[in-house]
Amino acid sequence: MQFPTNGQSAGDSVNLDSPGGVRNLGWVVTFSGLGINLALGILYTWSLFKGAIEKEFGWQGAQLNDPYALCCLVFAFTMILAGRCQDKFGPRITASLGGLLVCAGFVLASTSSNYSVWMAGFGVLVGLGLGFGYSSATPPALKWFPPSRTGLIAGLVVAGFGLAPVYLAPVSQFLLGHYQVKTSMLVLGIAFGIIVCGLAQMLVNPPPGFVAGTKSATGAAMQSVAIHARPREILRQPTFWLLWVIYFIGAGAGLMVIGSVSGMAKKSMGDQAFVAVAVMAIGNAGGRIVAGLLSDRIGRRWTLFLVLLIQAALMFVAIPVTASHGTTPSLIVLVASLIGFNYGANLSLFPSFTKDLWGLKNFGMNYGVLFTAWGVGGLVLPRLQQTLTSQSGGSYQSSFITAAILLICGAAMTFLIKPPGSPRT
Repeated sequence: MQFPTNGQSAGDSVNLDSPGGVRNLGWVVTFSGLGINLALGILYTWSLFKGAIEKEFGWQGAQLNDPYALCCLVFAFTMILAGRCQDKFGPRITASLGGLLVCAGFVLASTSSNYSVWMAGFGVLVGLGLGFGYSSATPPALKWFPPSRTGLIAGLVVAGFGLAPVYLAPVSQFLLGHYQVKTSMLVLGIAFGIIVCGLAQMLVNPPPGFVAGTKSATGAAMQSVAIHARPREILRQPTFWLLWVIYFIGAGAGLMVIGSVSGMAKKSMGDQAFVAVAVMAIGNAGGRIVAGLLSDRIGRRWTLFLVLLIQAALMFVAIPVTASHGTTPSLIVLVASLIGFNYGANLSLFPSFTKDLWGLKNFGMNYGVLFTAWGVGGLVLPRLQQTLTSQSGGSYQSSFITAAILLICGAAMTFLIKPPGSPRT
């Protein structure tokens, strides 16, 4: 294995000469990216830390959500810079930087109970690290596979981020049960830094001239036309802004529930509420993979339409489920996992749209620009949910109705998207 030391992204490309030609490292890169996202998925366990922070630090109201909201926003806008870094210097360097930043953010937060320190540590540094790490995982994996597998590969890589709470929920519960918040943050930060930086070394681009086998002439032709699209070009396209608004709605509505599911579950599950978080994470990860596979077969637009419409229906279902104190825990877990499933679908569909429409050459930066919708949605809609819930005396009804209406509007907007001509297997 030989790593070139110069070139725009050659620093992370690989030349493997063998009698049979280039050895395809696609699955190694894919599962390395999945592993990195498994480590970075700590973001989704914030609802578990909120209670411990309130108890130990005495924070109140919006303070309990601000580091999480700021982290989401910084994460999203960092994706633009990180995407540029990934496109220019390659995934190994970019992902390693992400691991170091996440570690630094957790370590800084572990030194204090001060609100400003946590905003700087968890909100800014961890947000920066998530952006650099997350932006590096998907692009190299997609480059090793043909267009007919775009949805599947994107879904597998990002599934790690959604699946993380399955192990992080019980691990966090154990740490918080035996140690204080600050010690728990220190342990998690060091562990994540080591894991992400280690797996980053496995992220390599194909050698120059490598062409993945294709099963669809349409997909191959589309890719050759769109491969040079740049951010300033896509920003002039109505399709980009349609996708941005729909992403804002789909992601924001999901994060409204994800950020509060632990509090909802505590009404009937008590200290076992972390189980709902973990099961929802399985749905979150499953939605990314299933939606990716389905979109490879029936197209991105129809898959996105179904996801948004089902998510809207689930919001209405969730109203009586969360309103009753006598709701069985299994029903809460079921609804939470289905909402997680549909939310997760967005995280594989929109990178797939990005590749289909605008190619791989500037994929990192192009998706980074589109991903800002996730960050703005994660800031605005959870904050709106918190305000509506507070005004209604702790009821989630008004926030769920608002989310459902937005999701129905988003589903209708999918018919305005120019079909990307996604390949079929």
